Amino acid sequence: MAKILSIVERAYHGTLEEQDDTILWISHMVKDAGADISILLRGNAVNYGVKGQDASGLSFGDVKLDVPPTLDTDVSNLIAAQVPTYVVREDLEDRGIRLEELADGLQVIGRGDVADLYDSHDSIWHW
Repeated sequence: MAKILSIVERAYHGTLEEQDDTILWISHMVKDAGADISILLRGNAVNYGVKGQDASGLSFGDVKLDVPPTLDTDVSNLIAAQVPTYVVREDLEDRGIRLEELADGLQVIGRGDVADLYDSHDSIWHW
């Protein structure tokens, strides 16, 4: 079976229809269908790994989201489903995110290790 690396680099932009990150959802469904998939969070998407986020009160103009995103829970659910989930250390540092703030099981790698991660997968999906 081909190994897939799904790279999430752009952070949640918010929509009125969806209150999650579509790529995390798709990756979870692909795993549930039996695929061998891993996730790499980099760039602004490293924020997904921060525990205890609270987006309640999020609104777009006069429209308040009744069901705010829970991206940290989505990441934890992927990890619990045995999806190897990586985050780039330097991207965390650039944003002032400390390792102790991250979801349990999130694997921290350096920028220098990203190429090796690519090489260990057969297919790269970059969103």
